[in-house]
Amino acid sequence: MHDIGVVHRTIDRPPREDVEALAPYGVSTLHEAMGRTGLMRPHIRPVYPRAACVGTAVTVLLQPGDNWMLHVAAEQLRPGDLLVAACTTECEDGFFGELLATSVRARGAVGLVIDGGCRDVDALEAMDFPVFSRAVNAKGTVKATVGSVNVPLVCANALVRPGDVVAADSDGVVVVPAERLREVTGAARAREENEAGKRARFAAGELGLDMYGMREPLKAAGLRYVD
Repeated sequence: MHDIGVVHRTIDRPPREDVEALAPYGVSTLHEAMGRTGLMRPHIRPVYPRAACVGTAVTVLLQPGDNWMLHVAAEQLRPGDLLVAACTTECEDGFFGELLATSVRARGAVGLVIDGGCRDVDALEAMDFPVFSRAVNAKGTVKATVGSVNVPLVCANALVRPGDVVAADSDGVVVVPAERLREVTGAARAREENEAGKRARFAAGELGLDMYGMREPLKAAGLRYVD
């Protein structure tokens, strides 16, 4: 995480079919399936409504006010990759916009998660290129200082390694370690099947108080009903 001035050209990516098997599950489900771990801080938000993406992480360590490394990272992208960018110190400048989105999409990128700023939001929505950022900011950047590409980094308090799987939707962003991909997919599937049964019971009018056996613990905790 302190390796500056390096681009790792070779990273281990999980099989594409394993990533696709994870894709149907939302961020909240995946977070719960991993034991409530892996979430980025909630200040990382979609820059337009209903943006969503799942992909293998190509990581980018940026310098403040400088987007040089995003251009460097574009060369390392393969279809199905998702750019994950963090800065050596907090910076909300507009590192990314329509032109870079056009470039990285042509290389196969499915989206961007950045603990920094983004601009050209209307254009990004029109081209449906998902971006999740900590700010929308028209302030531009320079190309003067090197960072790194495909190094482990911390993005919005979450550790991301090249090749990990990152999912992002309206609920937030979650990182699934590559070696846990099949395990988490299975747990997410089981969780959704369990919730389908609960959903039917709620729809039929059953209360969570009874479904989850809450009445006795509430009584023991001192809850009283007064008519």
